[in-house]
Amino acid sequence: MKPTESELEILHVLWELGPSTVRTVNDLLNERRKSGLSAARGKESAGYTTTLKLMQIMFEKGLVTRKEEGRTHTYAATVREEDTQSLLLQQFVDNTFRGSAARLVMQALGNHEASAKELDEIKALIAQIEQNQPKP
Repeated sequence: MKPTESELEILHVLWELGPSTVRTVNDLLNERRKSGLSAARGKESAGYTTTLKLMQIMFEKGLVTRKEEGRTHTYAATVREEDTQSLLLQQFVDNTFRGSAARLVMQALGNHEASAKELDEIKALIAQIEQNQPKP
């Protein structure tokens, strides 16, 4: 299931911190927004009740689990960061580059001056992929 932008922002916090209360997530979201470290930079502060409602919806969708301890609810991500990144990247490639990973890479390299280290990493990845592909 594809998380919304706001849900993804919450998932980033849960992946980083592990199981957390709504208050902890809300405080970190607001800290990141103020410091400009969030994809939501420039957005106004997240209200506690908004974060709570989003996390309740995420629970209903199965994106998070919820453990109740008295009046405190602790949430944890049920989806892995790597799996979510793969899903979102595949959808992005399909929708933006008509399914062509090569177009994505060429666009990214054409718009970004890659360092020698980055180019070496890309070459190593290509070599690894070529080694793992069956010979015709």
